[in-house]
Amino acid sequence: MWLFNNPPRKQLKDKYGFEVTDAWLDHVQKSSVRFNSGGSGEFVSEDGLVMSNHHVGADALQKFGDKDHNYIRDGFRAKTRGEEKRCLDLELNVLMSIEDVTARVNAAVKPEMTPAGAFAARRSVMAAIEKESTDKTGLRSDVVTLYQGGQYHLYCFKKYTDVRLVFAPEQQAAFYGGDPDNFEYPRFDLDICFFRAYENGQPAKIQHHLNWSKAGAAENELVFVSGHPGRTSREFTAAELDYMRDNQLPYTLARLNRLEVLLLSYSGRSDENARKSREDLFGIQNSRKAYDGRIAGLLDPELTSDRAAAARKLGDMMPPEMRPAAQKAERTIAAAQAVMAEHALRYRLLETSHGFMSTSFGIARTLLRAGDERAKPNGERLREFRDSARESMELQLFSEEPLYADYEILKLADSLAFLEIKLGAEDALVKSVLAGKSPRERAAELINGAKVRDVAFRKKMYGGGSVAVTAAHDPLIELARLIDGPSREVRKIIEEQDEVKQQAHAQLSKAKFAALGTSVYPDATFTLRLAYGAVKGYETGGQKIPFETTFAGLYERAGEHHNKPPFDLPPRWVERKSRLNLATPFNFVCTADIIGGNSGSPVVNKDAELVGIIFDGNLESLVFDFVYTEKVARAVSVHSSAIVEALRKVYDANELADELTRRKK
Repeated sequence: MWLFNNPPRKQLKDKYGFEVTDAWLDHVQKSSVRFNSGGSGEFVSEDGLVMSNHHVGADALQKFGDKDHNYIRDGFRAKTRGEEKRCLDLELNVLMSIEDVTARVNAAVKPEMTPAGAFAARRSVMAAIEKESTDKTGLRSDVVTLYQGGQYHLYCFKKYTDVRLVFAPEQQAAFYGGDPDNFEYPRFDLDICFFRAYENGQPAKIQHHLNWSKAGAAENELVFVSGHPGRTSREFTAAELDYMRDNQLPYTLARLNRLEVLLLSYSGRSDENARKSREDLFGIQNSRKAYDGRIAGLLDPELTSDRAAAARKLGDMMPPEMRPAAQKAERTIAAAQAVMAEHALRYRLLETSHGFMSTSFGIARTLLRAGDERAKPNGERLREFRDSARESMELQLFSEEPLYADYEILKLADSLAFLEIKLGAEDALVKSVLAGKSPRERAAELINGAKVRDVAFRKKMYGGGSVAVTAAHDPLIELARLIDGPSREVRKIIEEQDEVKQQAHAQLSKAKFAALGTSVYPDATFTLRLAYGAVKGYETGGQKIPFETTFAGLYERAGEHHNKPPFDLPPRWVERKSRLNLATPFNFVCTADIIGGNSGSPVVNKDAELVGIIFDGNLESLVFDFVYTEKVARAVSVHSSAIVEALRKVYDANELADELTRRKK
């Protein structure tokens, strides 16, 4: 997961004989797209056409839907540009530049400062850097923390907020095999979705986009993945990993299991319920399986042993004079992590809203805090209310996303019950929140009485500031006010301890840089990274797994399961079978390093041609959160040949296929 301003030139030269040029990097960087809703994508035509995964685009598809239109289930195709559907709140980001601002950020934090003072100083200088950049460039500007506090880089993104849906297949084609096949391989998924970026009401004219490969990925070929991995924990200390294993991951898995049961029950009552909850349920099931893999990794003695050996080797490589400081830093991190563990439950329930899970509550909290935070100087605000983030925040706040009262009540009621279970029925805050009612009664009262689901009301409250918000007496806003003090208090504790950890990690990073130089990459931060590897199969349990699957394999898999869910074929695929070249490659695997957030990333060859699109990893790749290995772990992609074959012969979308395969001269 290499930084674009520190690419793995030597590794590529030594292992593959490939010399990566600045021009190649610049082209791939500016062809890559970040979906602010979570995920990656790429420009694939000069007219602003963007490709990503169906499951990345599903958030937008869900918000288009109503009782008469189920775009996630049934798909969508715009036959003309006039039929392309504008997304309600989708923001796309394209990385334009990176600047190292470590010296300026660190200079603001003085040695004599308390953790609270250091955190405030760091927050203030980061907000100032971002505002200066945004005012100067007009670009979205984010200071990104790298190496857990070892470096700070300013990332500047061009934003597109007029984004329109062009094409999506049926979910059954995109997520063939459903949850049983998720994180498995072989796979047979057409997990793609197309959007178009617009500027000034016209398709955006894009200088950098990826040409389509005629041949697609070939076995043993060197390929690259340019995407936005969300987060990894490879730089974590032993104390931090122990906390994840014993505290964070068990809590998260228990919560995900609870939510999965809740939404399966709700969605099973009617097709309309299933439509309303489908995107949430998919995300929960996907996360549950991913977290299962992560905790399995932390419980694996071989992984633990390998990490311990690597830590010892790094310690031996450090200059002797730096070892005491590194050891002290590890002790500091362990102490800070212990403090965070004491407050983690209330932080998750209150500040992360696990006890108040509903979109309506999130809106209410944003309105309440916006009224308070915008009156403060930019550098003193909560990070999400800084000036440089305002436009993105407002895009979400004023979204026309439909909010269904019954679904909002269901989620809020269950989370209030979760709050009561975790903190206890006699907890003073729990009693105040429930106001003498059951979780279900209280949730119904709050949602049915709230006005925040009305966009016009939100705009009025946001424009009127804290005075208007207070005068509204909206029950959900008042609930947000009730917990705001305790929530801010626990957030302050967590942020201050995180500052302690960042300073300690900065010391560890100095020691690592002294030992290894810049030949190491930082943990993932949902910013653009470059990974590389080879297209190759693997062996597991004595069985050789081929590097690619074919359309023929899809029909064989359906036959093996008697075309029963979740292995049933969409009717269109049954009807069009005779049109297809069944030898066409469908999905393939490679050894590139990916994690959540890489979904939708382009897979490109040495000529920067698109040969595939990442959509998953195999089960063995779930340890990538903690360590990268290419023995059997693989990234799974849709083959470029499969995309064109399906568009032309299954969906009659020749005009879209023509746009994809039209090469830039």
